[in-house]
Amino acid sequence: MDWTEERPWGRFKNLLDVDFTKVKIIEVDAGKRLSYQSHTKRRESWTVAKGEAVVILNDKEIFLKVGEHIDIPLGAKHRLENRSSEKLSIIEVQTGTYFGEDDIKRYQDDWGR
Repeated sequence: MDWTEERPWGRFKNLLDVDFTKVKIIEVDAGKRLSYQSHTKRRESWTVAKGEAVVILNDKEIFLKVGEHIDIPLGAKHRLENRSSEKLSIIEVQTGTYFGEDDIKRYQDDWGR
């Protein structure tokens, strides 16, 4: 697969990017996690396609397996973690008014971003 962007925690590919939604596949390497963050212009919905996910949503841990999903409301603090030894893949559907990578407020990040 040709990935759209490599990140310190893994990678993502934009599958669809139009004016009313963006859809990504996100792959998180074993033992890695994304920053604890929020967005002001978009909501996200995550469905686990492969592996097991730990989602931190407003300081609460939620465990998801293949086929399970979670909605991330506008403005909610959230983080995606892969605590397993296998890669984690999720499908992310974004809805809102803006889908740029700069709509991220980070509260904690393992890579100092």
